[in-house]
Amino acid sequence: MNCTHCTIQTVTFPALSARASSKTLISPFLAQVYPKSTFKNAHQTLKLTRFKVSASLDNSGDTNNWVSRLPIGALSGDKIFKLISGATASPIGQFISSPTTFLHSVDPRIKLIWLLALVVLPARSHIVMRFGLVVYIALLSVLVLPRHVWMDQLGRVSLLSGILFITLGLGSDGVPPLVQMRTPPPAITGLPNLPMSLSGYSYLIMKLGPLQFTRKGLSVASTAACLTFTVFQSASLCLATTTPEQLAFAMRWFMLPLRYIGVPVAEITLTLLLSLRFINLVFDEVRNVSLGIVSRRIKWKQLTIIETIDIFASYIRRIFKNIFSHAEQISQAMIVRGFRGDSNSHKIYFLSDSSIGMADFVSLLCLIGVVGAALLSDYYLV
Repeated sequence: MNCTHCTIQTVTFPALSARASSKTLISPFLAQVYPKSTFKNAHQTLKLTRFKVSASLDNSGDTNNWVSRLPIGALSGDKIFKLISGATASPIGQFISSPTTFLHSVDPRIKLIWLLALVVLPARSHIVMRFGLVVYIALLSVLVLPRHVWMDQLGRVSLLSGILFITLGLGSDGVPPLVQMRTPPPAITGLPNLPMSLSGYSYLIMKLGPLQFTRKGLSVASTAACLTFTVFQSASLCLATTTPEQLAFAMRWFMLPLRYIGVPVAEITLTLLLSLRFINLVFDEVRNVSLGIVSRRIKWKQLTIIETIDIFASYIRRIFKNIFSHAEQISQAMIVRGFRGDSNSHKIYFLSDSSIGMADFVSLLCLIGVVGAALLSDYYLV
């Protein structure tokens, strides 16, 4: 479309000078359209804002304060390896020969029966009986084990059981269900309200904000926590007061009738004996390798992330290499002593005395009393 009489107004913007202000930044076209009173206070509202950003790194490699504020020292490799060496310092699943207590003289077969009872009773007894078993095992550990051993073991097992108790107690029935009653209220049906309980029964025990601690949560949490405590601590007591040969002898004695149905009892017994002997080597290797890394005084702050990961990978690789080396030495020692792969023909010296003493009778009487109390607790404790 050609239009000779149409004119298009053009606006030319001046170039910004070095001393640009709020008045010079206003377009001339806008000054023609809008009055000057609109922009008379523009230079008062516009203010010059300056930003100062600085970051420096010295030539020496030392960073400034913004790097030191990062939580790197709390999770340094030196502290991690010290925790590992400290955790494996106390005997875990190892036989403690001294001091000799009455539990050392109890027959290993009776100890296995006790272990089986302590696994079943916490799940089938009253809540009072569960906590009673926990207190009983804790007192027995204090009497039997050395002070530094029982303090370390009871502390770890109690921490684990406490975490389970809190999480399951508040998580199993902690959030109230948002449901609506399907039955009409008594005011509509004309029926009288149900009377309140005269005994003071309450399903809700405690309320913590949106969470609630109910009787169902208490039952589930106490069962899981007490079962965890009794299983771990009773197994530690049994391993600390019984040699691997005695445990293998007791397991073989209970499994002998299974030979008639084709169960390889000799192979299972030999595998159990080697496994119990191998537990000490695993914890010793974990502790020795971690102490070797700590003794080298590695400057972890000067390492990169890749170098730190490489040290931890080398640590794990060294542990497995040493463990496989010990396994190879054990296999060669068994071959030298005449083992040819047949567990039935290989003679194993269990070094166990099968005589029954006074400690065994007392242990059996205590076992009968605990089982009887657990069975009667459901009837007399409500």
